[in-house]
Formats: sequence, structure tokens, C-alpha cells
Amino acid sequence: MTRGRRSNVLPLAVLGLLHDAPMHGYELRKRLSSVLGVFRALSYGSLYPCLRILAQEGLIAEDGPLDPRGGTLAGKRGRIVYRITAEGKERLQELLAEAGPTAWEDDSFGVHFAFFAQTDADTRLRILEGRRTRLEERLGGLRAALGRTRERLDSYTLELQRHGLESVEREVRWLNEVIATERSSGIPATSEHIAEREPRHAQHR
Repeated sequence: MTRGRRSNVLPLAVLGLLHDAPMHGYELRKRLSSVLGVFRALSYGSLYPCLRILAQEGLIAEDGPLDPRGGTLAGKRGRIVYRITAEGKERLQELLAEAGPTAWEDDSFGVHFAFFAQTDADTRLRILEGRRTRLEERLGGLRAALGRTRERLDSYTLELQRHGLESVEREVRWLNEVIATERSSGIPATSEHIAEREPRHAQHR
């Protein structure tokens, strides 16, 4: 599998969810859509090729359809159940340990954050601080652009730019709180009191 920036996001999410429990494809898609808001638009066309590649690499295994009473329904139609393998657990740990720029970006930060309970404290901090630095750089650019174009913008476009600026500022404030909690108490960033402070736009990515 290509280890490019975007290619690791969906495998990380799939392996992270299968680490908790085996699932069939439909259930897995529902979990990706409900737990990881970033995948709300996920299609079967994206998921099943990913599952096929993970299976080919030995990171997950396919079991026969499950009987509600237990066991499998050999020879009968039903949903294939996917489970993570020992190799898949090792790959998951490798993905969770990635703390470079790929983990800070908009399309991957939320996925990494969703699995912070399985991530060590040092890696969590590196990702959080990297994300904060990235957003602070973005803030600088937004403020500079707004200052240059303010006089030329109509009121609606100006409000839209202000909204974008305020959204980034809110996430930076939230990151500051999460980082402070991580440093002071070591409580995982997925604890309830952290989730309660998460900005609305972050919850619905």
C-alpha cells in the first residue's frame, strides 16, 4: 500500500476501529461515519478497496458471515466480517506513532485525535503542538490577507473571512487547553472534560 499522506488516513481509521471489535463492512462504514465525522461522505467505493488491500497485506482477515447464535454461516449468504490480525495491530501502532506534518493536517488530525486513547503521551503532545503551530501559521496568513483586502471587500465576503478567522482562533484556544491538560495531568485527550471543551466546528468535521 502506498504510504502517501492521504493513503494512511483511512487505513488508520479502519485498523483503529477493528482493534476494538470485528465488524462487517456495513457496520464499519457506519462507525466511520458516526464516530469520525471527517468520513461522513465515505462511500463503499472508498472503503472496500481499502479493506481488500489491508487483507492482501495480511493486516486484516475476512471471516465468514456470523450466525446470531455464534459461529459462522458456512456456505450461506451473509456479510463478511473483518478482524484485525497481529500484523495489523503492529501496523496500527506504527500509524499511531506518526507525529510528523502528515498528522497535523486537516484531513488527518481528527482521525489521529479520535485514537488518542491508544496513543502514547509524547506522541499526543507532538501532534497537538504541531497542529497548533500549523494553525498559528494559518492565522498569520489570514490576518495579513484580511488586512490587505478589507477595504475592497463587500460586507458579506468580509464576514465570511472573519468567520474563517474566528474558527481557526477557536481551535487554537481549544488546542491550548488540551495541551495544558496533557502536560499537567497526563489525562488522555479523549476524556470527557476535554470533549466538552472541543469547539463545535471540530466536533462536526
